[in-house]
Amino acid sequence: MTSTQSTPTEEAVREALTQVEDPEIHRPITELGMLKSVAVGDGGAIQVEVYLTVQGCPMRETITQRVTDAVGAVDGVTSVSVELDVMSDEQRTELRQKLRGSAEEPRIPFAEPGSMTRVYCVASGKGGVGKSSVTVNLATSMARRGLSVGVVDADIYGHSVPRMLGADGRPTQVEKMIMPPQAHGVKVISIGMFTPGNTPVVWRGPMLHRALQQFLSDVFWGDLDVLLLDLPPGTGDVALSTAQLIPNAEILVVTTPQQAAAEVAERAGAIAMQTRQRVAGVVENMSWMELPDGQRMEVFGSGGGQIVAESLSRSMGTDVPLLGQVPLDPRLREAGDSGTPLVIEDPESPAAAVLDGIAGRLSKRARGLAGKLLSVSPA
Repeated sequence: MTSTQSTPTEEAVREALTQVEDPEIHRPITELGMLKSVAVGDGGAIQVEVYLTVQGCPMRETITQRVTDAVGAVDGVTSVSVELDVMSDEQRTELRQKLRGSAEEPRIPFAEPGSMTRVYCVASGKGGVGKSSVTVNLATSMARRGLSVGVVDADIYGHSVPRMLGADGRPTQVEKMIMPPQAHGVKVISIGMFTPGNTPVVWRGPMLHRALQQFLSDVFWGDLDVLLLDLPPGTGDVALSTAQLIPNAEILVVTTPQQAAAEVAERAGAIAMQTRQRVAGVVENMSWMELPDGQRMEVFGSGGGQIVAESLSRSMGTDVPLLGQVPLDPRLREAGDSGTPLVIEDPESPAAAVLDGIAGRLSKRARGLAGKLLSVSPA
């Protein structure tokens, strides 16, 4: 019996591999210099050798599977064998230069004039208002809309974002770059990923500044649409360092309806007048609790969010909107503890609907073109 099956060519295999992306860098392995060799054997047997960026790469199984699936789909391929090697120091240096340029000193891409990434600093005057819950739910909601989103857990002392996002992976260091783990389509970095167990971080101001600087410059974020920073409460070192390192960042104020909390939240937003940053809006969390009979119990009072928004609008001379009022819902806490944000776990719940609406309002804002060179010339 005569076989009509075609014999795969090396060119066809290499073409298929151009569709295989590195799961951390999100660029084709052929473009990153990770493809070592391709060999076409008898009867359609294919052997592919791939360079890993580092020894013990946590994504080795994912890369192997993606290569196997892509090559296996080529007409005439009967089997695929994937061999893994590790890049040399020279290859890693070349990769870093390809991704970050030849400059030896790390730079913060979000602070450069050509950056089109929207940066939101989620701030609060005091702790316990649900700032981290708001951050992770906004991030995952934006990612579900197709945006490329990153989160910096800038609350060095009280870091909680990895747990709330379900990000249990560890960062991978390639040369002088740090590859952030991902969860629910969101890239995330936190000091908690570098400390063993629940070890406390005991640092003074300069150390906090340096940690934040490294999160922004040494981490390879890629081309982000939105970067969210979960700031610690108050107007201390990290808030000032953020304004210094990313002057174009906008502040998103989180408060509860309580009058005392609103007064403190005003101070967190008013720091923008000193740092000349824009306040994107106010989010009121724990606004009320829905009772079984449909009534609302205002556990923490009412009106705090609107008071903060109106006060900041007067102080700054521009409209600072109240973006939404998030009802008090035990499922929001439960979802954070389980590592699956509520907008994913129960998107139809009232709290998730409000958070998704806020994410939608922030997502609709066009990426800025300030400082961006345009391909135009005078007639």
